[in-house]
Amino acid sequence: MIFENTGLDGLKSDLAYLDESAEKAGFVRWQWEYYRATYDYKIEDTKSKNEYFLRINTRVIEGKLEKPDTILSVEAVYIGRATFPHGLEYESEIPAPVMSLANEKIKQLKELLEA
Repeated sequence: MIFENTGLDGLKSDLAYLDESAEKAGFVRWQWEYYRATYDYKIEDTKSKNEYFLRINTRVIEGKLEKPDTILSVEAVYIGRATFPHGLEYESEIPAPVMSLANEKIKQLKELLEA
């Protein structure tokens, strides 16, 4: 599921500040390559025992990843249910408590990046 109107889409930050802000909000820079990176926040649904990942997708607009002054832009924010052995499924209905926490984390990251 893609989140619309988060205020994060198009937001720009240097890598060092994005990493620091994401870490403060509980995200981990998980997948990355020279020109893109994703930041994930794991949410466990205690009722269903399913795991969900809130994912922030970014793309380099200036520089190369791993240099602290590289500028990245947020491209998309989405959430998916983890599938075995590894992967995310984006079509499942997301439980309300998971969505609530995801929205809180989006807001928290946005506030950190705009500070």
